[in-house]
Formats: sequence, structure tokens, C-alpha cells
Amino acid sequence: MIKVFIIDDSAVVRETLTQILSDEKDFEVVGTAADPVIALKKLETITPDVITLDIEMPRMDGISFLKQIMETKPIPVVICSSMAEEGSHNAMKAIEYGASEIILKPKIGTKVFLEESRILICDAVRAAYLARGRCRGKKPESSFAVNPKLTADVILPAGPARTEKEGPTALDTTEKIVVIGASTGGTEALAELLSALPSDAPGMVIVQHMPEHFTEGFANRLDGISKVHVKEAKDGDSVIPGTALIAPGGKHTLIKRSGARYYVEVREGPLVSRHRPSVDVLFRSASRYAGKNAVGVILTGMGDDGARGMLEMKQTGAFTIAQDEKSCVIFGMPNEAIKAGAVDTILPLREIPAEIVRRTTIY
Repeated sequence: MIKVFIIDDSAVVRETLTQILSDEKDFEVVGTAADPVIALKKLETITPDVITLDIEMPRMDGISFLKQIMETKPIPVVICSSMAEEGSHNAMKAIEYGASEIILKPKIGTKVFLEESRILICDAVRAAYLARGRCRGKKPESSFAVNPKLTADVILPAGPARTEKEGPTALDTTEKIVVIGASTGGTEALAELLSALPSDAPGMVIVQHMPEHFTEGFANRLDGISKVHVKEAKDGDSVIPGTALIAPGGKHTLIKRSGARYYVEVREGPLVSRHRPSVDVLFRSASRYAGKNAVGVILTGMGDDGARGMLEMKQTGAFTIAQDEKSCVIFGMPNEAIKAGAVDTILPLREIPAEIVRRTTIY
């Protein structure tokens, strides 16, 4: 059982989170608190495996609590935040201070919305649990039962690779592009990877599992430490050298091609491989529209999102890279791709930027 402690000043949110987690057989909610002051008192006698933490609360804010708990009694923390702009900024601060995951506060909505919230919340808590002390282990047996309807076929129907044409002729291209997928631990892995790339690195499209309204702040943070320009992807953005596009949270992002130009399509859709944006959707689109001109990279994260899409990339001639176990926070996503036979090479994180440059340089 994964023992969870919930901190939120909203009684409704505490009750909803408690219900969502209690419905799963691998969770036990061992306590709740309306603010960090109450929580600190209760945590003197309770040691949870994971804490879910609101940011904006009376008496003590979540950031101050997070810093204190990480210094005195490190426990994996999942930030449970609102979609407000200030909440997004503070959530990114929390990630820098050591929070494992970000989730949106659950709200009353349609049946589909509540079911998706349940999946994302439970997976975030499981991921935080597995990431404790850079822990790696077998995921709970009940965690990833595959729903056959929630596959990349929903977004990108099965069929041969093709190139969209605009105008009378479709131009061939040797332009290389890079697609990257990451989840738990990926925020810091991507920071290390992108900051090591030169300003003329190939165009990149990146899926980092993150909720809606949080990816813009994440992209801005990466842009401030990288030689390449990093921005949240907008529908129709070109994939060009020196730029990395971060898939917006809550939407799928696909590679498309028009003549010699690669661009992204950002669209709505159901969860695929338990995520939106999904790495499988991105990778599969790269296999269709870029083929051997693509390099695929799969980084740290829980689950198997990206494994099937990366296999399709390899089958269409792309070069594929997986982060090695030692440098991963959670080895789940790279390991699933490796087991699927989808990976050409396995590298420590620090060696991946040089390999990207080598594989995308045209002599």
C-alpha cells in the first residue's frame, strides 16, 4: 500500500482526492490537513510515502512547506495546483525545489473528465512513490491495464507513411528533426539535455507529461538556460533548427510535413497510453512524416508511453535513443521501449546531446 497524506485548504478537494485514491487497491490515505501548519504537527507521528500539496494556503504556503520538508524529512511530493497563471508559476518553482509531479486540482465535471482526472492523479502519485530516493521498481499490477480504445490509432489512424502536399509538387528533404518523450524526472533531464545542445541544433519537438497551462512556464524556464530557443508549441509552428517546441499540456502534438517543411499540429483528443500529450502520438507521427529523417529520444518516466511509437520510428528508418537506467529517475519508459526492440542505442543522459548532434549532422 502506498500511504498518502493530503494537504489542501479546500475540504471539497481533500474529500475528492481521498475518494479517488481510496477507490484504488494500492493506496491508503493516512491523513489530511487544511494547511501546512496542521500537517507538520500530524507528520510528527505519521510517515506517509507521498504527500499531495496545494500551493496557495493560509498561514503557510506550499512552497515554504516543501522547502522545510525536503530539508528535514524528505518525502515525495505531488503538487496539486489550480490552473491559474500564478499557480502555474509557483508549481514550476515547486518542481525546482524537489516536487516530483504536478497535477490539476480535481473538479466536478463530466464523467469522462472525472475518469481522466482519476487516471492522471493516481499515476502521478504512483510515479512519485517510485521516484523516492531515485527508486526503481515494478509498477503496481493494477496500474497500467491497457484500454485498447486508448491507442495512437485514435489520433493517427493506421496506414502507410505519407507526406502531405501543398501546391503542385512535394519537395523531398534531408532536414533532420528530433522528437523527445519524458515523464517523471523529465523536467530536470530536459534541462540538462537542452542546455548542452548548440544553438544550431536540429529542430525538436518534445512531450513532457505535464498538465494544461503548466507547459508554457516550463518552456520559458528551459528557454532561459538553453542556447536553442524553447517555446510552447502552437498549432502550425514550423520545426526549424535552433528551436525546441514543447507540446502543450492537455493536447496532443503531432509532426506533419508539407513539401520540405515540417510543422506541428496541436489537437484535442482522448488520453493515449494514459496521457495527453502522449509520446506515442508524437513518435508515431514522426515515423509517418519524417521516417529516416527523424531521431527519437525516450527519457526517464513511469509507464510505457512512447514504446510503441518508437518501434514504429525504428521500423521506418529513424535512429532511436533511450536514456540508461543509472541516469533515470524512473526507468519505466526507456525500459519498455528497450524491451519492445525499439531502441538502437542506450546512453547516459550526459552523452545524449552529443549523440543527437552526431546523428543529425549531414556530411
